[in-house]
Amino acid sequence: MDVTSRPNPFAGLDSRAAPLTPSDAVSMALAEVRSLALPRRPDRRLLSTFAERASAPLPKARRTVRLQLLRQVPRAVPGRLLFERLAGADQLSLQSFVIHHPTARILVDPAIPAEARTRVMPDLEPLMRATIKPPASTVPTSVALQEAGIVPDVSLCTHAHWDHVSGLLDFPELPALLHETEMSWAATGSRAPAGGVRRALGGRELFTFTLEGPPVLSFDRSHDLFGDGSVVLVDLAGHTPGSIGILLATDGGPVLLAGDVAWHGNQIEQLRQRSGFPGCLVDTDREANWRALHRLHALPPSVAVIPSHDHGRATRL
Repeated sequence: MDVTSRPNPFAGLDSRAAPLTPSDAVSMALAEVRSLALPRRPDRRLLSTFAERASAPLPKARRTVRLQLLRQVPRAVPGRLLFERLAGADQLSLQSFVIHHPTARILVDPAIPAEARTRVMPDLEPLMRATIKPPASTVPTSVALQEAGIVPDVSLCTHAHWDHVSGLLDFPELPALLHETEMSWAATGSRAPAGGVRRALGGRELFTFTLEGPPVLSFDRSHDLFGDGSVVLVDLAGHTPGSIGILLATDGGPVLLAGDVAWHGNQIEQLRQRSGFPGCLVDTDREANWRALHRLHALPPSVAVIPSHDHGRATRL
């Protein structure tokens, strides 16, 4: 893999998130009112630009990979409140995947450890802690891997939020791979920018990469992880500063694991962002994430796009 070993920056750092400030609360409340009153409209000029870029053919991969979905139990969510006037987005899950490359088994987004309520939830911002407690039926990533008979070689996280890294708590020896921008962001500050992340990433071998490669489809930058076109990492910053997508060459066609740009595929199809709450709580840059949604919407139908929490779309694939 084309990655760089990096000294672990998380040792001794506080994994608890800073609480909301009064200013943050006011901004979120105003954004929620706007979301309820007037959903944001698509930017047609942006869509046209991205669609033109996405029409260029994908370079032919020299190898293919197999994508495997790990077992998870979905939960009912109030989709009409989470997203701006979006119907049919009422089932989400804490999903993890495994990429089977000829030379490595990659665990993507280890979502949740055993005993998450005591090991992770106390690190979260209080408002988030009160609203997103995973139900008791949620399957820990370690259990799902054991059921599937898979021993991963490395973990790859689309971004540094608790529900994409905290499953690593059950795998203290497993190396982790993270975008350089994302790792620097997660390690900055006396209190964590996102709770429950530093504890999971600390004390293990870490590798990073940069997006120094050429544009691919609607994405400005890329990184070919194996140099064979089978796993190409692309820039999807906005939800977090270093969020990425994972573009896979499979025997059934290209698949894009889109992380948390969208939580549900209907957001991409109908171009609906997260409401002010929880959007202002979880997105570091709502404008950039809005542009990233347009990038996904502009992709050709031949690319299967899988948001990390869309249980139905993942299981259909």
